[in-house]
Amino acid sequence: NNVGNPPLFCMMTALKEQLFSESHLARLAKRFRKQADKTRAQAAREMGVAQTSIFQAEEKPKQALFKLRIRMIEAYSQFKVRGPVFYLERK
Repeated sequence: NNVGNPPLFCMMTALKEQLFSESHLARLAKRFRKQADKTRAQAAREMGVAQTSIFQAEEKPKQALFKLRIRMIEAYSQFKVRGPVFYLERK
């Protein structure tokens, strides 16, 4: 169901050469999985993980599942994720 979501081709243009937060990667992983018409159960089988891991990767950005999120984005979209990038900022 893509109601309220921009078409994929618009999103591809919008994603070019941007930095993304962990929570944004979680949203993208979920969005691309859905656009690929995969259920969480199907994605879990394809990724070789438990279905709860897919749920946590999509819904719990504070969980350290960035490798799974990256695998999902790369499997279900036309993108390759480069990174990670870490910045230091003053406290």
